[in-house]
Amino acid sequence: MSATITIETSDHTQGVDITRQVQEAVEAACLSDGVCVVYVTHTTAAVAVNEAADPAVMEDVFAALDRLVPWDGPYAHKEGNSAAHIKSVLVGSSVHLPVYDGRLQLGTWQGIFFMEFDGPRRRRVLVKTVTNDWE
Repeated sequence: MSATITIETSDHTQGVDITRQVQEAVEAACLSDGVCVVYVTHTTAAVAVNEAADPAVMEDVFAALDRLVPWDGPYAHKEGNSAAHIKSVLVGSSVHLPVYDGRLQLGTWQGIFFMEFDGPRRRRVLVKTVTNDWE
């Protein structure tokens, strides 16, 4: 089963915790045991699993990415958003998460984050559940 999560970002760079929406998609799929794939359909955004308890962690992640890939570098891409494209490649467009007994198997402090690098925008995240029941 598949689901789509729509996200309206409000800032140029932003982390949005989508853990609850992904868990709801797993529940709607009635997935007991299997894998949940979370995929971002955009080239200037990403998805990652990281600490969700302290918002300062995501601030630090974005600050480090800004140091690694400054917005106004010497880029060939004429649209002016090359840094966003590069950051999305570094972070990645998907995560695969195990599901047992209908629950995402995240660590105590972990959450799933949609990461905006070129907002504000309206974005889509696809959630695909795959059962390991081969019968």
